[in-house]
Amino acid sequence: MITQPQAPATPAPDPDEERRRIQTARLLAYRDDGPLVHALSGRLGKGLPPVPATLAALVAVIVLGVAGLIEPGPMLFVAPLIVVVLVLPTAPRDHLGRLDWLTPPLLRAAEFITLILVGLAADAPKWLLFVLLYVVGYHTYDTVYRTRQSIWPPAWVFYAGLGWELRLLVLGAGAALGIFPWVLGVLTAYLLVLFAVESVTSWVRLDKASAQAGADAEQDLEASPEEVQEAATGEADKG
Repeated sequence: MITQPQAPATPAPDPDEERRRIQTARLLAYRDDGPLVHALSGRLGKGLPPVPATLAALVAVIVLGVAGLIEPGPMLFVAPLIVVVLVLPTAPRDHLGRLDWLTPPLLRAAEFITLILVGLAADAPKWLLFVLLYVVGYHTYDTVYRTRQSIWPPAWVFYAGLGWELRLLVLGAGAALGIFPWVLGVLTAYLLVLFAVESVTSWVRLDKASAQAGADAEQDLEASPEEVQEAATGEADKG
């Protein structure tokens, strides 16, 4: 008796491995790494432990602020540079440690506190600084909510949004050069349009797809058995 060769069965994915993969992907998305981090992370080996390094960056910025060292001039670029230098090498890590879930909030706190201290020292309009923080905060919330619904933002959004590292470096450079209000205004407007348009269009597209799927399911339920059989026969004839 001749039998056809059976295709090898696809091994079922390991649930624990899949959970770890999703956890890593979520934490990396919450970090909001930009093009500079992605370009350099592959050259940093295993990288630094994320929580200690990010916490050290946050504490360093706070110490500089309390000591009054963040003042007009080159020092306005030093604080953002410290955060980037300490946190960027943590990108290659898998973020599966027991406390690694603290990395995104610590990183967001380091970014926001640095922007506030630099902005105040550069005498930037406080309302504009608040708008920038709100825009970045909304982007973070949108990312968290999407991933919790298993809806992942496209990768290009993180690149186009510059990431926390380029946002800090661009604003720090603008502050050191004495053009912080202009750089702040342009960056805020750019990010506002980018994140708002991308988020709204994505959710509208998802709602339309959900509504269409619901309509198709309802139509299938309302169809009589004869109509279903007739449609199946017609499809078979076409084939």
